[in-house]
Amino acid sequence: MRNSQNSQSCRYEVLQNNDGVVTLHLHGRLDAATAAQTIAGLKSCLHPPLPPALTVDLSKVSYLDDFGALVLVELKNLMRTQNGGLYITNANEHIREILSMLKFDTLTAPALLSRQRHPGMFVRLGEKVLAQAAGLGLIFSFIGAVCLAFIHVCLHPGALRKDDTFSSMEKVGVDALPVVALISFLLGLIMAFMSSVQLQQFGANIYVASLVSLAMVRELGPIMTAIIVAGRSGSAFAAEIGTMKISDEVDALFTMGFDPTRFLVIPKIVAAVITVPLLTLFSNLFAILGGLVVGVFMLDLTANAYMAQTLQTLTLFDVFWGFFKAAVFALLITGIGCLRGFQVRGGAADVGRATTSAVVSSIFFIILADALFAVILRYWK
Repeated sequence: MRNSQNSQSCRYEVLQNNDGVVTLHLHGRLDAATAAQTIAGLKSCLHPPLPPALTVDLSKVSYLDDFGALVLVELKNLMRTQNGGLYITNANEHIREILSMLKFDTLTAPALLSRQRHPGMFVRLGEKVLAQAAGLGLIFSFIGAVCLAFIHVCLHPGALRKDDTFSSMEKVGVDALPVVALISFLLGLIMAFMSSVQLQQFGANIYVASLVSLAMVRELGPIMTAIIVAGRSGSAFAAEIGTMKISDEVDALFTMGFDPTRFLVIPKIVAAVITVPLLTLFSNLFAILGGLVVGVFMLDLTANAYMAQTLQTLTLFDVFWGFFKAAVFALLITGIGCLRGFQVRGGAADVGRATTSAVVSSIFFIILADALFAVILRYWK
C-alpha cells in the first residue's frame, strides 16, 4: 500500500490485493487548488512498470470540477503509454454528470490517422459523368417547371407578381442603361475609327456608317448588351435565389403553398425578355452616335449624310432580327442565373461559386446561340 496527502484537501492511496488488482482511492476535493499537486504526486507514485489495469475509486471524493477531471485524464494518458486501462468506480451523480459533460471517454482517444487514397483516373471520370448526369436531370426538371409556370401565368394573368416584375425591369433595364450606353458609344466610335483607316484609302468614307450600323444592329448590339446584362443581372439572380436557398426561404415558400418557380423565376424572365431588347435598341442608337462623331469630326461627313446612309443600309428585318436575338439571350441569362441559384446547396462560398458559374455559363451560351443564329441567317436569306 502506498499513500500520500497533499498540502490542500485531497488524499490518495494505492492498494494492491492478492490478485494483483491495483486500486487508487481518492479522498476529498479535486478542483483547481488540488489538481496540479495531485497530478505531480500520482506521477511520482505510479512509476513504471505499471499494472495492466488501474481502478480509480471515487467514493470518497466530495467535489470534482473540470480541473479534477484533468487528474483523471492524466491518469488515463499515463496508463495508455503502458498499454494499460483505466476504470472509474463509485462515482456519484454529480461526478458522472461532470465526466459526461466533458466527454471523458473520448478525451484521450487517439486520432485515427489514415493515408488518404486518391481515386484513379477512371474513378474520377465516372464521378464527373454521374455528377453531370444528375445536373442534366435537374436542368430538364427546371425547364419543365418553368414551362408549366409560364403556361399557368398565361392562363391566369393575375398570378404574375406585377410588383416584382416591374422591380426586375428597373434593375435589368433602367439601372443598366448608363453602362450599356457608354460601352456602346465607345464601341461604335472604335469601329468607325478603325474602319475609316482602311476605307479612306479608297474614298469610301461614307460606308463607315453602313459598317457600324449593320454590325451593331445585327450582331454586336444584342451580344454586347446580353453580356453586360449577364454580368449585372444574371449574377444578381443567382446570388438572390442562392441566398434564399441556404437560408431555407425557398423551402418556406414551398411549405406555405407557393410555387417557387412561379414566385421567383417567372417575374424575372418576363422582365428580362421585355427590357433586354429595349436595351439593345439604346445600344444600337449610342453606337451609331459614336460612329457619327468619328464621321463628322474625322471623315468630313455631314450628320445628314451619315444618318441617310445608315437608314439606307438598315432594314426592318435587321432591326427585328436583333430584337429577337436579344429576347433569346435574355431568356438564357435569366434561366441560367435562376437555375444556378436553385442549385446552391452549401453556404456562402457556394453562393459565390453559383454566381460565377451563372456569368460564365450565360456568356458561353450567348456566344453559342449567336453562332447558331449566324448560321441560320446565312442559309435563310
